[in-house]
Amino acid sequence: MPADFELRPFNASKPLLVFNGTLELPKQRVNPAGIPGQVDELLAVFDACLHVGKLERAGLVLQRLQKMGVVLPALLIDLHNMYLEEMLAALESGSLTETEEDIHSWFELRIRKPGLPHTAETLAMMIKAALMAPEGKRRSRFIKRYMDLLEFDTALEDLYMTGVMSDEEMSQLAEMCPLFNMPTSMLYASPKHRGGDGVEGGSADQTGRDGRGNGSEQDSGPMPEVLAVPQKGMGLRTLKDTLSLFSEVPEGFNIADLTPSEQRELQSRLEKDTVDAAIARWREENANLNDMGLNSQLNTPMFGAKLYGWQTALRDRISRELALVEASEAAKKKGKDDIDRCLYGPFLRQSDPDRTAAVTLLATLSTVTTNGINKGAPLGSTVATVARALEDDILLQREHRKGKMEQNRRQRHRRRVEPTIATEDNKVIVKDAPSTNHRWPINIRTRVGAFLLSALFETAKVPVVREHPVTKEIISQIQPAFHHTSQLRRGKKIGMITPNKAVADLLTREPRGEVLARHLPMVCQPDPWTKFDKGGFLESASSILRIKLGEKDQEHYARAAIANGDMDQVMRGLDVLGKTAWSINRPVFNVMLEAWNSGEAIANFPPAHPTATIPPEPDGNEDPIARRLWLKEIKAAEQEKQGLHSVRCYINFQMEIARAFRDQTFYFPHNLDFRGRAYPMPTYLNHMGADNCRGLLRFAKGKPLGPNGLRWLKIHLSNVYGFDKASLDDRDDFATRHMDDIIDSVNNPLNGRRWWLGGEDPWQVLAACFEVKAACESPDHTKFISRLPVHQDGTCNGLQHYAALGGDTWGAKQVNLIPGDKPADIYTAVADLLEQTIARDLEHGSDEVRAVAKYLKGRIARKVVKQTVMTNVYGVTFVGAKKQVAKQLANLYPELTKLPNMDFGSLTSYVAANIFKALGTMFHGAHEIQRWFIHIGDRICRAVTPEQIEALQAPDNEKRAAKTTKAGAKDAVGGHFNCTLVWTTPLRMPVVQPYRKVVIKKIETCLQGLNVVIPGQFDPVHRIKQLQGFPPNFIHSLDASHMLLSALECDALGLTFAAVHDSFWTHPCDVEAMSDVIRDSFIRIHSDNITGRLLEEFKARYRGALYLESINARSPAGKLIREYRKKHRLSLMEELFNEYRRQQLLQSLDPEAVKEGLNMVTPATIFASVKSAAETIAPVEFDPKELEDADDVAALAGDDADVEASLEETDAAESMDAAGIVETLEAEDASEDAEQEQTANVMLRGAISNDKMAEFADGKHFGGDQDGFFKKKLKKVGPQKILYERIWLPITFPSVPEKGDFDVRQLKGSKYFFS
Repeated sequence: MPADFELRPFNASKPLLVFNGTLELPKQRVNPAGIPGQVDELLAVFDACLHVGKLERAGLVLQRLQKMGVVLPALLIDLHNMYLEEMLAALESGSLTETEEDIHSWFELRIRKPGLPHTAETLAMMIKAALMAPEGKRRSRFIKRYMDLLEFDTALEDLYMTGVMSDEEMSQLAEMCPLFNMPTSMLYASPKHRGGDGVEGGSADQTGRDGRGNGSEQDSGPMPEVLAVPQKGMGLRTLKDTLSLFSEVPEGFNIADLTPSEQRELQSRLEKDTVDAAIARWREENANLNDMGLNSQLNTPMFGAKLYGWQTALRDRISRELALVEASEAAKKKGKDDIDRCLYGPFLRQSDPDRTAAVTLLATLSTVTTNGINKGAPLGSTVATVARALEDDILLQREHRKGKMEQNRRQRHRRRVEPTIATEDNKVIVKDAPSTNHRWPINIRTRVGAFLLSALFETAKVPVVREHPVTKEIISQIQPAFHHTSQLRRGKKIGMITPNKAVADLLTREPRGEVLARHLPMVCQPDPWTKFDKGGFLESASSILRIKLGEKDQEHYARAAIANGDMDQVMRGLDVLGKTAWSINRPVFNVMLEAWNSGEAIANFPPAHPTATIPPEPDGNEDPIARRLWLKEIKAAEQEKQGLHSVRCYINFQMEIARAFRDQTFYFPHNLDFRGRAYPMPTYLNHMGADNCRGLLRFAKGKPLGPNGLRWLKIHLSNVYGFDKASLDDRDDFATRHMDDIIDSVNNPLNGRRWWLGGEDPWQVLAACFEVKAACESPDHTKFISRLPVHQDGTCNGLQHYAALGGDTWGAKQVNLIPGDKPADIYTAVADLLEQTIARDLEHGSDEVRAVAKYLKGRIARKVVKQTVMTNVYGVTFVGAKKQVAKQLANLYPELTKLPNMDFGSLTSYVAANIFKALGTMFHGAHEIQRWFIHIGDRICRAVTPEQIEALQAPDNEKRAAKTTKAGAKDAVGGHFNCTLVWTTPLRMPVVQPYRKVVIKKIETCLQGLNVVIPGQFDPVHRIKQLQGFPPNFIHSLDASHMLLSALECDALGLTFAAVHDSFWTHPCDVEAMSDVIRDSFIRIHSDNITGRLLEEFKARYRGALYLESINARSPAGKLIREYRKKHRLSLMEELFNEYRRQQLLQSLDPEAVKEGLNMVTPATIFASVKSAAETIAPVEFDPKELEDADDVAALAGDDADVEASLEETDAAESMDAAGIVETLEAEDASEDAEQEQTANVMLRGAISNDKMAEFADGKHFGGDQDGFFKKKLKKVGPQKILYERIWLPITFPSVPEKGDFDVRQLKGSKYFFS
């Protein structure tokens, strides 16, 4: 078997396919019994009813599912098994009113009669039910009947392997059925083999004390507290409560010294304690008030006591609602409120009212305070957050309640709910169906969240004491703590939740939002990834992919790939990243803590009390424009002040976590985005964070420096200082020359010369200074134990992959794929080319061009071009490039923005256009590949698969298609373009682009109507985003594969490994070994024909599809097709069916059928019969408005280098996304999205040809006014009524562009590929 780091063979002609047998699941109304009609809702309600013991209602749900006829039999029998299992458990416990006779009746009527394929589990449960009956002929008859349904030779073995029946029951059955042989090995098997997935302790990384420090790191005396930032909300307080576990650990004691099982027990406690800690604190504060003889309803500053009062009142209200749910379900005639309760009631039952109330409060306060105390929060996002928080808590509590046998029993059924794999037509096809382990549907989640918020509005009260404005009398009044109001935003009325002013005052004085343990590092090794949702944290629900709820394609493909064994290498790579042990760099933390508590602005620490310069107010007689500008400046100053405060609040969280973990060994479980890029799951403190996070972290296990380790430490110090463009020897010398500064930085970091603060990444510089000084002072530096990670960063890694793909020798040299004495710098090279272009234009250009070039001469610094060069490879548009250049020019040369005779936009257009032109020259092959990506992606996005066509030809759909008018034909056809771009990475992970046109649905709740986004796999693709995202996402999937492949090989060699996308980290002594691995992995990936394999995969994946092409209506082919259509008068859908039938006939083995196909006349045959018809094909079309809307694909499709710097600021927002905020849109957002989708459907026929489109991406045609380019095109298109005829053609793809002469094996000798 090949090693984990060897690439596995991949047959591109047999890609993994996920196929749904129906075009779209039917939508049905809620029936009179209150049973929903949507399949995903039915499955969710069924699962909820089973877990709360409402078996009668679960049976009604299952019956409706079965009658709908849309669920695959394999899934349906699993649902029946789950139902039978719960019936048996209830029968054993005596809580079931029915008898075992009812179980037998269910089997006969619901399973045998419809002909469902029963399994061994089904029969095991039926036999178990029969054994519960009294002895007699009836019991014997039942057992004989069920045994006869099993295979005779393996009957008892099959029953035993299900784990349903106990050993005693198996022995009893063997006595009753002597003809069936019971294997001895089964009768005497150890119980531990019966359970399946027992908890494995694993071996923690026993670091010992060899890496615990380099001398005097362990300070005596207590660790100072972290100076708290006055924050809005409750997060810091709750964080401290969550971290209180570590206060029980003696100072200097490392949890890693415990046994693996003890480590896991502590980690489980961390993950469980959050909500319980909050309730306990509120109860304690309330008890303290009662002891003092005070009432929590009084206007006291102890907010926790008020929360306890709200929580108990809300708990009682939820209990009353559950009683109403019972009544609604039992009511024979149900009103609207009864129907609603039937929908959300089963989900409320899954949690204790006490916990539900606490979770509701925590989530509401978190959302309100995150959005701003005085602003309030949009009701829709708050509803989503509350419901998602409750759902997560229910899942967590459900796992806690399960015993080991229950967990194995439930897991057995879930395994069979996974997609089933079959082979058809040399393709691996996964016939997918809805699954019971999906999240709550958005409709359910919205109703649950709306009820909980409504109950909170009703029960949470606060005393308000005010002075009467006239009588001056003190008046006390009880008011609601939260108000449901509405606001106008962009002309749209939206619902808001705002806190009472008295509550807002309390929230301002006390800290913000809840922090769950899944946001913290782990104190034991993460569980290895074994399934889509099994790995990482021990207790908290987590999945291997970071996907938004409702985006099912990615999840389905990932589950299928894991079941097929395709993602084994990816999962092992994540395990390698997760098992890297970390610790806090105590010397650096001590300096950070002192700097933080001083309140001074140091490095990336904002000041504790930021000030804003307020300009003087203009006189009242001055121009009103001046006053408007003054107000704008005040607003900007306040926003800057608030921004600094927010950053300090966020860093406060990081400092508290670092303080709690200061003596511990900890780990970061990782998961993936849809492209395969790995990210640590703990949010606040991880090695992908800002400079202060990276400076705080080092490996828990140290290694001796060896002969070259000190040199790499010095090189690393130079790199993080910003001296990283020189040769390695010069970088080594840089550190040596600054040794006095290094020593002073260590001895007097805050009171000395502060040389370290002049570095590009000052906290990492300080960490390197501590390590270099300690190593140099060691008696033998080769034996010095170092734990500092040394980074090796790629040179514009996206362009490195593009240069290898395109074979661009010049470009490869600029990104260090070709060996050189010094590192090449692509940004400087582009800046130099621009200066040459400016000099040439000054001499030979037109008057207009010379005028622009004159102002730019000598001003094209490296920084001006860096961001645009970096994001060009990720699909930045011209509009986005102009904005990037404008920002840099304005910062460096503000005088350019105020030139009297020159528009600043002309300057930025000139620079952006010539950056694209320079890159097009250096990376010609890469740009041809980008162009090829767009061509093939465009055809896929306008394709309809054979499965879709077959479903469309169903009687109901075909009848609707025949009635489609010509005016509505375009919309009717466009609604079926749901082929998203799917490809397979070198590590065999399927990548599914998630960009679809969302469906917005209004859900009426007890609060108000809410507009929510309901994504689905049958929604039409968002073609513009698909095409713009494809090139950068493909490159990201390559760099992700490169990183994971390197991680696997480093692990095999015994190297410690960590990574931040294209920055790879290891111990100083192992840098050279890791560098060899990095080069070898890159060469292995690019030695394969990546683009050729992608072409073969697309041919197989979309084989048989038809795509809608547009041809020039005035061409010979176009005229003939128009004549044909005048004669036949067929709709586009009918033409689709005709062309599909023709293709089926041509592929038939029957000669007569082939002959019939050859004689058919369709627009496609007319097009094929005309010579040079291909030249009349319409260009790839883009709406310029859409290009402006998506002007920066770095935000759409990925991030890199400088763009990645924003990640650390958005991690908290991403954690809120996980809570569900992003899933619910308010009215104005929903309206805007709908307008954007409408704009996306308006294609500008002929606006941009294939070449022009590529030029637009490359910037080759830009030399003057770019806005004028679009204006001219729009004027040309406007008056023309018919430009193109649209026809269905069998999907084909253009050949891969010819590759250049660069040989990737030259990389072997490059020292600066990663450096």
